[in-house]
Amino acid sequence: MIAAPATLDRAAIAARIPHRGSMCLLDAVEAWDERGIRCRAVSHRAPDNPLRDGAALPAASAIEYAAQAMAVHGALLAPPAAAPRMGFLASVRGVALHVARLDTLAAELEIRAERVSGDDDNILYAFTVSAAGAPVASGRAAVILDAGRLAGAFSGSPA
Repeated sequence: MIAAPATLDRAAIAARIPHRGSMCLLDAVEAWDERGIRCRAVSHRAPDNPLRDGAALPAASAIEYAAQAMAVHGALLAPPAAAPRMGFLASVRGVALHVARLDTLAAELEIRAERVSGDDDNILYAFTVSAAGAPVASGRAAVILDAGRLAGAFSGSPA
């Protein structure tokens, strides 16, 4: 088995998640283990950030940064020869936004996601996004893996 690298650059991240081009928001994975991941990003300052609403990047966009960190985490935990599993953000709860906009933050973003619980098909993560040590956003996110396959299990004959 080939061990996954301890850190990843933007190209290595993009190779592991379905987000391409400017939609790949993360610039680096700085550390990860079975329980969680720590990433950083500077794309919140980019004028062509695809999540911008006009001239502004709303703070709620921090949820997408966290979701991409969760996706990379899942890819890093997968066996090397395994086909990638598609994950869907099913819900977010307890979200606290501490700023109005991300694009006004001069510091890079630090994104942390910690696996709280889960099984092979459902995972609960806690996430935090900060800039220069100051909180930006936090919350919990439920991720469903292979939701299409799970939906197919319920599409049989009516009960």
